[in-house]
Amino acid sequence: MANRLLTTHPWQVRESSLDADSLGLGESVFALANGYVGLRGTLDEGQPSAARGVFLAGVYEYHPLSYPEGGYGHPEHGQAMIGVADGTGIRLQVDGVPLDVREAPAGRHERVLDLRAGTLRREFEWTTPRGGRMRLVSTRMVSLAHRATTAIRYEVQALDQPVQIAIRSELTVNCTPPPVDNSDPRVEEALHSPFESCLRGSHQTGGHLVHRTRRSGTCVAAAVEHEILRPEDAQVHTTDGEDQVATSLVAELPPGGTAGFVKYICHAWSREDPPAGLRDQAAAALEAARQLGWEGLAAEQQRVLDNFWQAADVEVDGDPDLQQALRFDLFQLLQASACVNAAPVGAKGLTGYGYSGHTFWDIDSFLVPAMTLLRPEDAARMLRWRSSGLDRARERAQVLGLEGASFPWRTIDGGEASAYWPASTAAAHLNADIARAFGFWADATGRNLEEVGGLDVLVETARVWARMLHRDHKGRCHLYGMTGPDEYTGVVDDNVFTNLMAKRNLDLAADACEANPAAAQRLRVSREEKRHWREAADAMYVPYDHVLGVHPANEGFTTYREWDFEGQQGAYPVQDHAHYAKIYRRQVVKQADLELALWWCSDAFTPEEAARNLDYYERRTVRDSSLSAAAQAVACAHAGHLDLALAYLREAALVDLRDLQQDSQEGLHLASLAGAWLALACGLGGLQTEGGKLQLAPRLPARLERIAFRLQWRGHRLGVETTPAGTTMRLLDTGTSGTAADEAELTLSVDGTDYVVAPGRPAKAPLHAAEPLLQRQPSRQGGNRTGSSQRRNGATPANSVSQRSAAASPASGQAHHAKAPAMA
Repeated sequence: MANRLLTTHPWQVRESSLDADSLGLGESVFALANGYVGLRGTLDEGQPSAARGVFLAGVYEYHPLSYPEGGYGHPEHGQAMIGVADGTGIRLQVDGVPLDVREAPAGRHERVLDLRAGTLRREFEWTTPRGGRMRLVSTRMVSLAHRATTAIRYEVQALDQPVQIAIRSELTVNCTPPPVDNSDPRVEEALHSPFESCLRGSHQTGGHLVHRTRRSGTCVAAAVEHEILRPEDAQVHTTDGEDQVATSLVAELPPGGTAGFVKYICHAWSREDPPAGLRDQAAAALEAARQLGWEGLAAEQQRVLDNFWQAADVEVDGDPDLQQALRFDLFQLLQASACVNAAPVGAKGLTGYGYSGHTFWDIDSFLVPAMTLLRPEDAARMLRWRSSGLDRARERAQVLGLEGASFPWRTIDGGEASAYWPASTAAAHLNADIARAFGFWADATGRNLEEVGGLDVLVETARVWARMLHRDHKGRCHLYGMTGPDEYTGVVDDNVFTNLMAKRNLDLAADACEANPAAAQRLRVSREEKRHWREAADAMYVPYDHVLGVHPANEGFTTYREWDFEGQQGAYPVQDHAHYAKIYRRQVVKQADLELALWWCSDAFTPEEAARNLDYYERRTVRDSSLSAAAQAVACAHAGHLDLALAYLREAALVDLRDLQQDSQEGLHLASLAGAWLALACGLGGLQTEGGKLQLAPRLPARLERIAFRLQWRGHRLGVETTPAGTTMRLLDTGTSGTAADEAELTLSVDGTDYVVAPGRPAKAPLHAAEPLLQRQPSRQGGNRTGSSQRRNGATPANSVSQRSAAASPASGQAHHAKAPAMA
């Protein structure tokens, strides 16, 4: 569907016809959400569909886990996001014949996702068996202003013949079990019908349902109401059962006649509140929606999006596909986080069942920094959820025999849900990644870490690193048995990314305690403990291969056997064609690992080291993960390889619109979408925020004529525009992030030179030409994106519930490293 049926438009995603083979992809691309509630982009009549679902962030069910062997510290049960009461179903009969797009004679079918209006509009024209022409127009909206509210405007018109229409509008529970990829029958049993009825009721035009999950004890209420638009003489009545409220509308339509209504659905959930209280919450939200009406909700939706685009819009001249993709990506980031509250953001947001709805380190690492610079209050809510899990993380650290806090690799409820320790518990870099997210937010907003529980997180993650460190006879600190971001090289010693991130975590915790002595005292951080953190950070060992002149991704990596890229053409993803016993012993990289360190820990490398490392690892990275392209884009931009940086930026941005990983039917790749914006701002824009000073180093690839992006920095809204003539920075307004700017003017650095911008007084800097230290462009493995699905590490067949993600990338060129690349 993505290449053949989606048209390129700067502000819309338009599907010009329905492709039965790409229903799942369409359901993800056309999903609507607000961070609290989300719904898949299914057809109104429900079928055909790939995976229907309406989701609430934080609503899940437990399911059994089976293990071939028992093991200390294994999670006791799995967690899976489940579909809640689904109000999207609207079934239509015309003259007694149900509407089915598979059977209706071919007619115009179009869906348009409007990125400025925040609506999904569907138009379908067909001919009935009696020869009458009909038109269906439906428009969906998930409110970005009222978190509980979804609205659907549904209208059907008889174009040229009189017809009788019958519409059945449903609110249904236990109708959308998640796809289960698990041979244990207990899993499907637990998730097939997870809710039991608590309350129900109905009246002429609507009703309510309240259910509770059987295992996790989560109570969910949903209320529905119909505002009948026409005809006035339509017969309307509603019935209710344990799992369904159904409103029926029957009418006779003359030629040109229309029947229609606005359907309002409101959800509420809690693990503490009683069913009656949740019913009343949903009813109150429903009444508010009815008072506003469709036009009022649409106006508020427009207002939210106008403010968002004013603060976050990106403009790219010279690449229409990239322009559309970046705006689509930003819209999806807003949909994932606008109303999130006391719940995690999953790796797929609320767009699909992928990864069972779990959150991972990539949300902290990509989505939180992006939203910090775009909508810092949304990022703050995500960080507060993370810090709220400290007690569970402390318990996990005790299980591991450690002090401090060890956060879960994958979770919904805050507890560890992965027993595949080589790519979960061993991937302890997660703790430093989370610490970085808190530090990034504090740097970019200028606000106190205590607002989001950040100091506690920094202290407890520093403590866990201090306990994991090993000192050798030379006093150097090592981290043994770690797995970095590259899951093709697992359980290794001294992974460079992990060691550098742990070092930053230790220093960041010490700095934060010195800046907040009262809070440090509350956490019983002694002067001796801070000194120990500083000493450990200074003594952190970082491997280096003096023969090749590069950093091995981990101790000994550059001595592993080379992967036979030439002989393995098409055998991607690698883990689907080779055992991990082989993969772990070869120089093949699933996703950017050391290159991510070049971005996040850039001060640990000289420019020459960064250039040599980039050249070395580009030839070994196959990108069997959607997380890779954004990091590679930034590393290439910093090294002056702008064409390659742009190629990776496009890959990250288009991952779902072009279904590059061939698994977007399971939900969108939120981290890659956030990474695309970061690749533009931090890669081509050269944006850096460390140390409390905003720094830019803009670069413009030859293919692009102009780049403009916006961000928020310490109470300022800043616009950055780069053309061949230079880069212009201007203040758009101040005080929009919740913190008033200290001064009306802002000082920032561009390529090492300070500039001052103030309202009405922009600054302009010359555009520096990118001069790569290595004159040749690095060889790029996996230049084409094709292939099949794969499992994301951290899930074994014993505990996976529709957790397929993947990438296939045919390699181009053979890796070699006979000697260190010559420097220019």
